[in-house]
Amino acid sequence: MGKDIIADIITSIRNADMNRKGTVRIASTRITENIVKILLREGFIENVRKLTENHKSFLVLTLRHRRNRKGVYRPILNLKRISRPGLRIYSNYQQIPRILDGMGIVILSTSRGIMTDRTARLERVGGEVLCYIW
Repeated sequence: MGKDIIADIITSIRNADMNRKGTVRIASTRITENIVKILLREGFIENVRKLTENHKSFLVLTLRHRRNRKGVYRPILNLKRISRPGLRIYSNYQQIPRILDGMGIVILSTSRGIMTDRTARLERVGGEVLCYIW
């Protein structure tokens, strides 16, 4: 794991999805727990468990299963990191991008916590655009 925790989460989930794994194990921090709660609430993952081993906490994510396990790989989950440590991207609530005309979600880090684009528009608050999920 590197210094960019959010990119590590996204990469772990994307790699597990491409390799058709059922579960992903990621380090548990406050940021990761908030992002995983959003993914669970929006239906991108099925289940989350918290494990503790040697005084370290981990989250075990259960990914959604594919209907057609054979044939060409078609990802269920598409994730893209937007703001990164070398280039921060900020947006006010009026300019938050819409992913696939509202089919996908944008995860933002705001002054009121980590939230989706819909919630940020309702609360009229902008922030750092962390990632796109569709």
